[in-house]
Amino acid sequence: SEPNPQLQPGAYQVLHVSDTGKGIDPEIIDRVFDPYFTTKKPGQGTGMGLSVVQGIVHGCGGAVAVNSAPGRGATFQIYLPIQQQHPRSRKATDDIRIFGHERILFVDDEPALTELGKELLQRMGYRVTTHTDSIQALTLFARHPENFDLVITDMTMPHMTGDVFAEKVIAIRPDIPIIICTGYSQKVNPEMIDRLGIRALILKPLVRNELGATIRRVMDGPRPHLKLV
Repeated sequence: SEPNPQLQPGAYQVLHVSDTGKGIDPEIIDRVFDPYFTTKKPGQGTGMGLSVVQGIVHGCGGAVAVNSAPGRGATFQIYLPIQQQHPRSRKATDDIRIFGHERILFVDDEPALTELGKELLQRMGYRVTTHTDSIQALTLFARHPENFDLVITDMTMPHMTGDVFAEKVIAIRPDIPIIICTGYSQKVNPEMIDRLGIRALILKPLVRNELGATIRRVMDGPRPHLKLV
């Protein structure tokens, strides 16, 4: 496939990554970057690897392309923009947009994505507690609800889905802000968000600036009135 036609004009460094495997079937090559898409057996892959790579590269202003044919392996081209000038020093106004110090409970059943989320959040200054088990995360929150300023949870999880988890968390502490992450926007609709009191929705893969800006919008914006029942 061709690189993203929306690339801005300029100079790019191209990284080629190739393998000598069985290649990618033409019928599915357009889906390899879709979140959760995988040809592996259950339990052998998350289907998020290439999606995360694409999200990171897009966040840098680049693009990822793939060329493959059955029996001939695959080659991925990663286009990264070349910095033409010295990066400007980070100003206090930049920190306000994405940086913070709040205490965040981050829940995702995939260990790799949990580690990625933790690293992104810690680099922005947040104090992060992670869990890959939604039931254990709920138990922790129920014991110490005052220890967290924000909850970020995946939507599709075993044992307890993100919407059910959010509902139970809000039942314990109605004022806690919650952000849901999902790879499938159709699974979360505006009616569900409004009904549960969820403050924001982020589509996977997570990108630092988008994640940071969403957190600041949730934490710094007006707090909704609590619904009394």
